[in-house]
Amino acid sequence: MSFTPLKSPFLPPEIELPEFVLPAVLPDDVGALKSLLQAQQSALGAVRQQAMREAHNYIIRMIEQSVLARHRLFGVSSEQLSAQSRLFDEAETLAQSTTGVQDVAVLPAETAASDAQDDKTPKARGKRGPLSPELKRLDVVHDVPENDRTCPCGTPMVEIGQDISEQLDIVPMQVRVLRHIRKRYGCPGSLHAPVTASLPPQPLPKSNASADFLAMLLTVKYVDGLPLARFENVLERHGAPVPRQTLARWVIGASRMLQPLHNLMRDALLDGAVIHMDETVVQVLKETDRKATANSYMWVQTGGPPGKPVVLFDYDPSRSAEVPLRLLSDYRGYLMTDGYTGYAKLAKTDGVEHLVCFAHVRRRFVEAVRVQPKGKRGRADEAVALIGKLYGIERDHKGATDEARLLARQQLSVPALATLKAWMDTTLPTVTPQSALGKALAYMQKYWGRLTRYTERGDLPIDNNRAENCIRPFVVGRKAWLFSDTPAGAHASAVIYSLVETAKASGLEPYTWLRRVMRSLPLAKTVDDVEALLPWNLHSLDLASETVP
Repeated sequence: MSFTPLKSPFLPPEIELPEFVLPAVLPDDVGALKSLLQAQQSALGAVRQQAMREAHNYIIRMIEQSVLARHRLFGVSSEQLSAQSRLFDEAETLAQSTTGVQDVAVLPAETAASDAQDDKTPKARGKRGPLSPELKRLDVVHDVPENDRTCPCGTPMVEIGQDISEQLDIVPMQVRVLRHIRKRYGCPGSLHAPVTASLPPQPLPKSNASADFLAMLLTVKYVDGLPLARFENVLERHGAPVPRQTLARWVIGASRMLQPLHNLMRDALLDGAVIHMDETVVQVLKETDRKATANSYMWVQTGGPPGKPVVLFDYDPSRSAEVPLRLLSDYRGYLMTDGYTGYAKLAKTDGVEHLVCFAHVRRRFVEAVRVQPKGKRGRADEAVALIGKLYGIERDHKGATDEARLLARQQLSVPALATLKAWMDTTLPTVTPQSALGKALAYMQKYWGRLTRYTERGDLPIDNNRAENCIRPFVVGRKAWLFSDTPAGAHASAVIYSLVETAKASGLEPYTWLRRVMRSLPLAKTVDDVEALLPWNLHSLDLASETVP
């Protein structure tokens, strides 16, 4: 005869209670029967103890998840104080923490320290920073009335100086119409066909949008994050109504014209020694065989040779391993990613050396710190401190040469990593695997070999923050325009985001660079003509000096 003890509905489903088997014929001897029952009770007691331990761990996990969920909803969103909402979708949380630039200078360290000691003392405001010297100046002269320029002694006053203060001013956007007048000449005797001046090549020949208008259209949407519906309202307020559907067609048409630049940027990207790669979600409403609510993905890659920083976006409806394999099929070098398994197939390609981001490890331990009892220092704090030493070494040698940084890594980072690994090996067996600390330790142990490879060279990154920072403008814009209507729109967004972010990485103002490109690209006849328009081949001062004829 066998029976299974009744399972409490409060126990997690993974706990299985074993069957207890009684012999078919019970012994007649009372002592033997008593021994059998004691053995069964002892076994049942052990199972109960195991079940209680499992139930305790299960409750702890539920509490941890509740704490983290509340913090993600209501907590402070910053890299130092907050975990990411999704470990492989950091850009979403980074976008939430994006703030505007303040107009006050940072207080000196001594002042900040004294303010921290006395919370009741009001903090002194910093001085306002000067306005950029590159801005155009317009002098407005204020003179003293002539009646007030006579000294009390009766002598006329003379000018001895002037006081200058500056205000930031703005001229509202001007919408105008360019009239292209093409002169026409004919034979006085009407013997031959007339001759008409040709119109220079235009970005979108069949539209009435100028090159500068298209540059502004792309800037307000992909740099300033303004949806086309709002820009439509702006144009209407200025007396130039253009339907948003027309604006969308112009965006897609402009992206097709800009595609050769995107291709040349990819060639430069593949020439770099290191490529950072990441992905984030994007919603496309009208895609074949897919629901409007389905997630598609925007893949970002950044890298490039020295002096040629490249940021590339590529749209794909899938998050499968085939996407990065297709995008970087010709690449040979170091690849920095997060721990998403979709990069594993590319990482196995001959010539590709895979690095894994240390910032992701730190974020997991930060989550483990958050679920600890308040006011108590736990083992997760030890991990954060040990990882902080690694980042301190990188910070101290940020401006050093690759050779000096490699030497510092070998002398300082390698021993610090050895200490961290020893702590990990000692702590991991003593921690519940499903707890926040246990998951963080397991993640670090799984990718340890790829986490530490950055010490092989002086030019390798310790984390994937460069890719995450490149995704941030896309995510900020997505919070405004929310989705792409069609795959063609998503592809257009990928091309244009690639161009404007690469221009920003080269220190160029996006609008002035796009204005040059829109004016010059229709005239380009060779690859060299197109290559001359790449951001690293242009100077910001030359672009700013251009004006409309």
